[in-house]
Amino acid sequence: MNIIKGELEGLLILEPKVFGDARGFFMESYNEKTFREATGLQLDFVQDNHSRSARGVLRGLHYQLQQAQGKLVRVVSGRVWDVAVDMRRSSPTFGQWQGVELSAENNRQFWVPAGFAHGFVVLSESADFLYKTTDYYAPAHERCLAWNDSTVGVAWPLDDSVPQLSAKDRQGLALADCETYA
Repeated sequence: MNIIKGELEGLLILEPKVFGDARGFFMESYNEKTFREATGLQLDFVQDNHSRSARGVLRGLHYQLQQAQGKLVRVVSGRVWDVAVDMRRSSPTFGQWQGVELSAENNRQFWVPAGFAHGFVVLSESADFLYKTTDYYAPAHERCLAWNDSTVGVAWPLDDSVPQLSAKDRQGLALADCETYA
């Protein structure tokens, strides 16, 4: 497994070893021992989630203020632009973001630790997106940073199109109005 340190402290891009031939491919998508040795992180993943979304769907930018979730994410079908925003006020990179393309072709995974808001937009006709989380979903503690907050300035690859958002995501707050981590 190849590990690429993110631009913001704590973010990691993981590139698993993929073994392919004329029949197809094989890869180990998660191995606790390999993950721990490669990243230095010992985590307990407690929930797996799977979403399917159409082109132009933007989900996020979500975080849980209590029961904060670290997320190991990947795409098994299609292609997305995945984004993490630092929501830790004590961090020197508070309010900054990093994006990475995840696809079925590149097999990359993105480690987004607790303390970050997370979201993605679908670039292909559809995408199947998998999340491994370090805490359970807690709707009462979920918060949403506005996907288009100008102070954060995420450069979403939307080609001037308007993304499809859930009602909840249309209510996202500006960073200045968000509850954040210490």
